[in-house]
Amino acid sequence: MSQTTPITRLYGAQSMTAPLHDVVVKRPGPAFGAAFANPVHGFLHEVDLAAAQRQHDAFCEVLTDLGVRVHQLDAETESPDLTYTFDPALVTDRGMIGLRSGKPTRQVETAPLLEWAAGHGVPVLGTLGEGETADGGDTFWLRPDVFCIGRSLRTNRAGAARLAELVGGEVHVFDVPYGNGPAECLHLLSVISPIADDLAVVFLPQLPAGLYELLGERCVALVPVPEEEIVSQGCNILAVRPGVVVMVEGNPVTQRALLDRGCEVHTFPGTEVCVNGSGGPTCITRPILRG
Repeated sequence: MSQTTPITRLYGAQSMTAPLHDVVVKRPGPAFGAAFANPVHGFLHEVDLAAAQRQHDAFCEVLTDLGVRVHQLDAETESPDLTYTFDPALVTDRGMIGLRSGKPTRQVETAPLLEWAAGHGVPVLGTLGEGETADGGDTFWLRPDVFCIGRSLRTNRAGAARLAELVGGEVHVFDVPYGNGPAECLHLLSVISPIADDLAVVFLPQLPAGLYELLGERCVALVPVPEEEIVSQGCNILAVRPGVVVMVEGNPVTQRALLDRGCEVHTFPGTEVCVNGSGGPTCITRPILRG
């Protein structure tokens, strides 16, 4: 008779697709509700805060139903983007790394994540310093020992170098296209979402050529996302375990392509909590424990 070994680790998330056990999320609060008033935040329209909260709650319910432990970050900052908890920190098998966003208004978000880590037994491996910038959205694990960094308008050369030093091992750095410039956020994870070790959703027109080559070398099959589903976060998909994903409603072409690949797809409404602030289900989670 097979017996499942209980998980005793508190942290460690060096994967994008291994079974997801624990995440930290931040329910939209007053700062999120007021985000549109300041154009620097880049929200698309006036926020319906009640709708954003309902949608975030629905997302958390999907995760809970899939067996994920959801930890609520009880904090509020001047930055509405704290709801996108993926960006201010990275969790490795050795602890949390505090990041420093290239968007100045987001630099206040790191402290609440580090405080959460301190209260939950997650050591801090290191932080980025003055002049070093990196967003979590410019990072992903291709394998537990293969880390990818996007050098973008949010992640500079110094930040990528420091992050590579902290992570160690095999690290690949790719230049992310300029896209539509500083007014819009184009992260590396804006154009790729790993679904399993051998499958990823990608927006090919903006995928760095070097990353395309690396994916081919690692035998990762690609599911192209159409341009019309980029704004609706069709390329931002959270894998709860290999082939089991959560995505925002309203991306039928990408959803159908994943179903045709044999994936199990769960959706939730994200017009306010995701599309309005330009961050999908990956962005609104900070994985703490996978595997």
